[in-house]
Amino acid sequence: MAQACPLRRLHSDPPPERKSGVTQTRTSLLDQMDGGGGGAGSRVKVVGQVERVDGRSLTYPEFVDRFMKPNLPVVLTGLTSSWRSCEDWTLAGTDGRRRPNLDCFAQNFPSPLVQVADCSSREFTDQKRLEMSMQKFIDQWVRNSCTGSSNGVCEASPLYLKDWHFVKEYPDYVAYTTPTFFMDDWLNMYLDSHPMHRDPDIANHKNEINCADYRFVYMGAKGTWTPLHADVFRSYSWSANVCGRKLWLFLEPSQSHLIFDRNLRSSVYDINGDVSEKQFPDFNKAEWIECIQEQNEIIFVPSGWYHQVHNLEDTISINHNWFNVYNLHWVWNLLHEDYKVAKEYIEDIRDICDDFEGLCQRNLAANTGMNFYDFFIFITRFVLANVIELYHIREPEDAKLNSTETAHPFVYNLMQIRDVASKMISTEAFSTKNLCIISEENRSAMSDVTKILKDDSFRRLWMSLSKAYAYIGRGQRSFDQMRYLNQKGCLSVACLKSDCNVVDDITFLMREIHGPEDLVRLIDAALHE
Repeated sequence: MAQACPLRRLHSDPPPERKSGVTQTRTSLLDQMDGGGGGAGSRVKVVGQVERVDGRSLTYPEFVDRFMKPNLPVVLTGLTSSWRSCEDWTLAGTDGRRRPNLDCFAQNFPSPLVQVADCSSREFTDQKRLEMSMQKFIDQWVRNSCTGSSNGVCEASPLYLKDWHFVKEYPDYVAYTTPTFFMDDWLNMYLDSHPMHRDPDIANHKNEINCADYRFVYMGAKGTWTPLHADVFRSYSWSANVCGRKLWLFLEPSQSHLIFDRNLRSSVYDINGDVSEKQFPDFNKAEWIECIQEQNEIIFVPSGWYHQVHNLEDTISINHNWFNVYNLHWVWNLLHEDYKVAKEYIEDIRDICDDFEGLCQRNLAANTGMNFYDFFIFITRFVLANVIELYHIREPEDAKLNSTETAHPFVYNLMQIRDVASKMISTEAFSTKNLCIISEENRSAMSDVTKILKDDSFRRLWMSLSKAYAYIGRGQRSFDQMRYLNQKGCLSVACLKSDCNVVDDITFLMREIHGPEDLVRLIDAALHE
């Protein structure tokens, strides 16, 4: 999962309840197992285990109520048996376990450059990153394998392939199917049709490649690892082991301040290394939750949970970062906190800067991956897409679609976005003065509602959201039937009309959106229609 530089303690949810029978204090399993990697010295206090659930027996509403909404981790089993990657990317190993088929990657996915972390070298708050060809990465992995060791003992390769945008690079190869629990993925829906940044001072070629999507493949030998971090944007993530085993150590959000220094600016890098008691005086008070993730298991990582991960075997995993309405407030809280830091850092040049707010927003985008204007354009499009879906449910061609139960997700989404947008109204970025001097690209992207609704990029986003909710709510069979019936209608799966006039009806509510206050008014109008 993509990681972000941890900056400070954020607003946190209450701690999860411990399950009876698992609350105990002991050292981490990493200290008890050979080849854990990452360092030796500190002994963390483990007080619980991540719950395991058979994903085949869990409904989507149960997943939301038990894990996503309360922001709790879980390991899901039984969901990867049909994945092509579990066959193509692995070879039979000992004891029924699978191992990486490195030749498959060298022959079929010869990416010219992949991003690789050197697990033996620290660079600021992360591991040093390198770029190399897939062939070079595999060659080094093979050289450091058991067959290349004179004493028969494996020497773990310190190189760990991370954040490989496999889906973007090889869109025709269907390696896996996203489980239903994770389909309400607004981040990747958006990036499949929209750029993250509009401002030409921010949107450069390399930046846009890095923001192309947040669907990744990770590959690493036994002993490779990922330092302590909370995920980018404080998103959710899910990680599936195609083969191999991982050890995860989690810290709940209410304890995140314990891993920071006295100024809440710098966090612990490696919980198994030599952690300075002087620099991090409260570190030993932290209570960790632990999990060993086996092959074919998927772990759900909630927002704001710091975690450190170790590969206990040669491992390939598929990872998505994502967010939706249930953790949208986490994203906004992070942006707001990081904005205050960025602003404080350059406050002394405010009087000599022609566009001080613009500079703050550019720095925020560089440091966090998104700024206030990027986020506002993002939520505006999801407001419009949810309003359209709600419109079709309230004015259905098929009477079976008109139900409170069917409308509930869209009403809930709009109410939660309204709460976030309300908090944005008073920010300096959306003052009349600053809105007058934002880039033309940002202004154009957030103002003309008719233009947005008719834009091909928005229509692709709207269609993706509509399909996702139809699939989640009705299952594959019903979804396929609705898609067939909808061939002559608009892009909403819920619409069966050949002459749908939803665009006119939405623009009747509001023609222009100039800031979060207008967005709140649009939501209110839609909910009261």
